[in-house]
Amino acid sequence: MLAKKVFYEDREIENERLELTDKGSIYFLGRNLTLKNCTLVLKVSARRLFIEGVRFINCTFEVKQELKNHQDWVFASLEGCRFKGRFSGCDFGRWPTYPGAWEHAAIKDCDFSEARLDGCRFHGCDPATLRFPRWPCFTILDPIRRSAALAAMDWPGDIGSITMKGHAREPPSTVAVTWFAPVLAKENGTTPEVIKALLEKCEGVIY
Repeated sequence: MLAKKVFYEDREIENERLELTDKGSIYFLGRNLTLKNCTLVLKVSARRLFIEGVRFINCTFEVKQELKNHQDWVFASLEGCRFKGRFSGCDFGRWPTYPGAWEHAAIKDCDFSEARLDGCRFHGCDPATLRFPRWPCFTILDPIRRSAALAAMDWPGDIGSITMKGHAREPPSTVAVTWFAPVLAKENGTTPEVIKALLEKCEGVIY
């Protein structure tokens, strides 16, 4: 059965609640679309959600199932938005070297305090304008410059040699990376408390 294609484009939508939850649909948000003061309820996988050239202003995103490896946020301008739910491997902001990156992509004044982020990166923005989730999430600011110092610390498992050292290979536009400590701990045979104790010795970390 072919998926139903749902398009939102060439218009401005204000003060509406959009339910993007039908598993049999593919949602396309783009091409001269502006959403203001809207609530978007998302319950589809990344491969069923396409965002390109959209301006989101003071919108709320309620993610009802974990959104994994969704890079389409870099094709959006996000201003004053709030994010709720679980995100992993997602990228936000202005990433100029990403294929087809939108010239107006941006993120500022957004609130992730009610979200769970894991392996999510922020590009080409001022992280001081963003509210990051607190512990058990933690955010590394300026991860490229700090990668060598972080990798040199006595992390358990592969956190130092792979996770922290890996920040040196991030795109140059990367200004912050957020991780979820329980997942990182489980993957490396340790506990969130051990990770937190090491983070307390680091500069430029929000937790």
